[in-house]
Amino acid sequence: MQSRIEARFYALAKKGERALVCYVVAGYPDLAATEKAVDALVAGGADIIELGIPFSDPIADGPTIQQASHSALESGVTPDKALAVAKSIRKKHPDLPLLAMTYSNILVHAGMEKFMDKAKASGIDGFILPDMPVEEAGEYLKSARARNLATVFLASPNTSEQRLKEIVENSSGFMYLVSVYGITGARKNFEDYTVEAIKRTRQAAGGRIPVGVGFGISKPGHARFMANAGADAIIVGSAIVDRMSGPKGKMQSSLKSFAASLKKALRG
Repeated sequence: MQSRIEARFYALAKKGERALVCYVVAGYPDLAATEKAVDALVAGGADIIELGIPFSDPIADGPTIQQASHSALESGVTPDKALAVAKSIRKKHPDLPLLAMTYSNILVHAGMEKFMDKAKASGIDGFILPDMPVEEAGEYLKSARARNLATVFLASPNTSEQRLKEIVENSSGFMYLVSVYGITGARKNFEDYTVEAIKRTRQAAGGRIPVGVGFGISKPGHARFMANAGADAIIVGSAIVDRMSGPKGKMQSSLKSFAASLKKALRG
């Protein structure tokens, strides 16, 4: 059975479009605002939503998302509360691809299969776990595949050819290429090595799985740059979280117009 993620990429490919993947932190600035942010992003053209489940040590995240996660944890957001947000989003957006982005310890602490069952029941379509190396993912892959949940693994510009092949073989939904060395966060521009990394990763993927590119994308020019380099999707996080920290009354209109500007850039 085709997943919501696969269906979305298929529909976009028929139109010659790239996917816009937008990230929000569950519970930032509060739980109600998270849902409103998702509504606004979808209205603006977001194709896939990443729902961040706050974790105390988000090693792959830059200061913007770290601070948002810390704020959510301080206000009492738990994995169960994050999944309750996912359930509410799913009711409003039945066809929206919805990924949980978090860290392995959240699943291990709750019990891998138990947490996946709960996530699936809440409308989650798969996981992005930045600290889950593909070489150690046996139990994770087995549990996810049994539930038809996507496993999005990360590659970086210096990932070896052999490891790229393993990531392609074990990723489902799409694979996630980190565009730069280091952690997440908005950037002014990108280096030539990013273009080479996209080309190399697409070659390794061989058309078997879409390649999403993230880390540092914060404006339409960046989106166009990645699309021109061959990305099948762009992933935007910190720039969205930044906009969620502004005046509450303007958050939804700001996010909707921002998503629309990115989507327009991806359409060319």
